[in-house]
Amino acid sequence: MKKNTKIYIAGHNGMVGSAIWRILSAKGYTNLIGVSSKDLDLKNQQAVKDYFAAEKPEVVIDAAAKVGGILANNDFPYQFIMENMQIQNNLIDTATQSGVKKFIFLGSSCIYPKLAPQPLKEEYLLTNSLEPTNEWYAIAKITGVKACQAIRNQFDKDYVSLMPTNLYGTHDNFDLNSSHVLPAMIRKFHDAKENNNAPVILWGSGTPMREFLFVDDMAEAVVFALENKLPEYLYNVGTGEDLTIKQLAEAIQKITRHHGEIIWDSSKPDGTPRKLMDVSKMHELGWKHQVQLEEGIQKTYVWFLENAGKFKEVKM
Repeated sequence: MKKNTKIYIAGHNGMVGSAIWRILSAKGYTNLIGVSSKDLDLKNQQAVKDYFAAEKPEVVIDAAAKVGGILANNDFPYQFIMENMQIQNNLIDTATQSGVKKFIFLGSSCIYPKLAPQPLKEEYLLTNSLEPTNEWYAIAKITGVKACQAIRNQFDKDYVSLMPTNLYGTHDNFDLNSSHVLPAMIRKFHDAKENNNAPVILWGSGTPMREFLFVDDMAEAVVFALENKLPEYLYNVGTGEDLTIKQLAEAIQKITRHHGEIIWDSSKPDGTPRKLMDVSKMHELGWKHQVQLEEGIQKTYVWFLENAGKFKEVKM
């Protein structure tokens, strides 16, 4: 991959896209392009075609998606399946029609069955039922994976899908109505600390196990896929290590220096009991994560504190 190759990063303002842009720039890539959602609606097929015709990207990295946690997926199922399919279909098809030879599609570990054996291997895809709380997003992402596989098989193009575990880090979403579990906990513990160490109410029992990857490590995995022709169509990206939600809460409580009570609301859903990724395929190729969880949470909390003025007030 030449340093002046024209690389289009869809979703470059988001947490993942901005990390990819930052890492690529640091590695000397000089021809990165991106456009904000207000200037290019990726759900609009003709607009996407016009953008590709004008810019002529050589490589496309799809980090654009409508994302959210259990609450958002539950409340807006139609938007989660339809908007994600519109975004990725427009990008994948336009890239194919435009002669883009390399496409990196980013998905999520939620594509795997709810009760699949642990750790999750790539070959478990489509072997059983999905987790109901995020099946709409998962189904959309599965269609993207299979579309890239079809293009790879039929046209021999280097289209590859990377499935990250739960991502977190700088530029994360801390809105409690739509955020994922780790940034939501940072927000809740911080705000409770500022409110005389008020109790923090968390969803579920705290027993499900989750794996978390710092976003810069995800960006490094994308660069690895960019600079190498990976032999298969689908790869898991994670740490291969997990912990309970209760352990995560205690770690975040310590880092944010909250000294109040944690209350578990067991009337709320837990989601999938466990989601640990088998990352042996990426390890065998030479990629491995570098940032450990505590260090990553600390970096994320520092960024949160530096940008706290941008976030909406939360009613305690």
